[in-house]
Amino acid sequence: MAEKRPAAPGSSTTLQRGKACLRCRKRKMKCDGTKPACQQCVRAKKAEGCEYDDGKGKTRTQLMREHIQQLEQRIKELESSDRRNSPSITLFDPHAPSPYPSGSSSSSGHDSPGAFSLSTSASPVPFSLETDSPAWEEPWGSFTEFASSDIPTTPFTPEEPPYELANMLLEFFLPHRHQCGLELHVGRLRESLQRPLSDQRHPVLMNAIYLWACYLSRPGPLSEHEQLYLSRALSAMSDALSNPSKVIDLIQASCLLSVYFLSNGRLLEGSYYASSAASLAIQWGLHQIGSTEITSSGAVSAEWDSPFRLEPAKDAIEQGERILVFWQVYDLDRCWSVALQRPAVLPDSKHPKTTITTPWPQRMEEYEAGEIDLGNGSPTISAFFMHQAQASPQVGGFATTALRVKASALFEGANKLSSSWNPRMPSSNSFMDNFRAFELTIQRFVSTLLPLHQLAATMPDDKHTLYMIHSLAYTAMIRLHQPFIADDQMSREKSVRAARSVAMVAKHVTDSDFDYLDPLMGHCWVSAARVFAFELAQLRSAWPPVNVSDLRTDLGILLIALNKIGARYPLLGQLDVSPSIPLSSL
Repeated sequence: MAEKRPAAPGSSTTLQRGKACLRCRKRKMKCDGTKPACQQCVRAKKAEGCEYDDGKGKTRTQLMREHIQQLEQRIKELESSDRRNSPSITLFDPHAPSPYPSGSSSSSGHDSPGAFSLSTSASPVPFSLETDSPAWEEPWGSFTEFASSDIPTTPFTPEEPPYELANMLLEFFLPHRHQCGLELHVGRLRESLQRPLSDQRHPVLMNAIYLWACYLSRPGPLSEHEQLYLSRALSAMSDALSNPSKVIDLIQASCLLSVYFLSNGRLLEGSYYASSAASLAIQWGLHQIGSTEITSSGAVSAEWDSPFRLEPAKDAIEQGERILVFWQVYDLDRCWSVALQRPAVLPDSKHPKTTITTPWPQRMEEYEAGEIDLGNGSPTISAFFMHQAQASPQVGGFATTALRVKASALFEGANKLSSSWNPRMPSSNSFMDNFRAFELTIQRFVSTLLPLHQLAATMPDDKHTLYMIHSLAYTAMIRLHQPFIADDQMSREKSVRAARSVAMVAKHVTDSDFDYLDPLMGHCWVSAARVFAFELAQLRSAWPPVNVSDLRTDLGILLIALNKIGARYPLLGQLDVSPSIPLSSL
């Protein structure tokens, strides 16, 4: 008779009631009670989520819920008080231990309103945004109720996933990096994972990347880890702020977090991180990359000496990444300031400290080859407006990333100029001159773009970005004519024509393209759809009756596209294209 072997430790068939992990309890699975992670969780690759409630302490989930309740209470307090008199909120412990060396702060200025002139002003459209919007173009600020409260207050302690998991998350994210606005050297990012922690890209950036990988995988199982990496990215913020050598990582992470929050309808948090990225970019001089190499005036350098100076770039690739980071911030600031109906944060004035002189972004392949163009230290954006208005070929910046920057400048510039119009004030010749010049600038820019029917033959990354560029340029035309659409027939016709062009972009987008579209594409589609809805409302009372089948078709294309992109970005799923017109009647 064979001798009975004793059971291996932890292999008992019965476990005392209440000793199973929370995950096994929830799923009513057999748990072996092994700590720190039971075999059920290990086999399911959920070891990080294996928690035990033994009554001796709070679980991570319980602690997180408490953090959420505390922050919700704080938000209620802020909403019920005068925010101008409220003290600032410290979300993280600035004295938390850090594995990195430590100092940083941020500040930014905004130039005051002034006369607009394409030929003389360093800021193309230095106007305020204090104006009423037509009912059909409601600002997105009404969605602030979606701001949530997942920000933890625990000190930062570096926690990196195993290399295999980190590499998997990174590879999942990389094909989508352009829709998040992130441009960097992919090879060096991959290589960073294999270095010691202190030599890697800062955890604030890596966890923001892992967060996006989880978010983009929705509704797959990977999305279950979204909250974990959001918590880690936010916890790493304070450490990154205290480390000047990681400021580029911090700015990139702030941009990624901003777009993440904005895409999810959490506009307060998204706007906060966009503003932080813009302030840091100005504070560390990313808006004037190359100017110090060109300017030889020692007096000027001494006058503007700043403690916030980056170490000289090691090579053209590192310098190129810094240039790309600045324009990532610029795109985010200019485009979402329009969507959120707030002033842009990045200044661009005649003042030598705030003029944007950073050269146009180039392709990473050019930086790899050492072919970096540092420009000549002259204003970059205002030069684009001046040359474009004069139909000069000497504009520069023909890479897809540079075209995206120009489209963003036109988008925000058109909105800023039209918002300066006050119907209660007498008509100004200078305003109309600037209006016509800006309209011509948009038209000339569109004429330089690759036609839509040729985009299918381009590289996927370029194709998706060019869809966005076309849409921003046409929506800029809509924004420019917005104040006059109700009373001026010419503006109405041009707005409808621009909206048809936006609908044509949507028509070219295939189902597989939707996974790679910038969330701002939805804003462009909403703007165009509202033009169609407005036009349909006007034509209902027309006599003799007008055939509106084309308008209905274009509006239908946009509504279908909005439904598809809204399934990926919660913010877009909450938008009402035309509050005054029931969609069932269209």
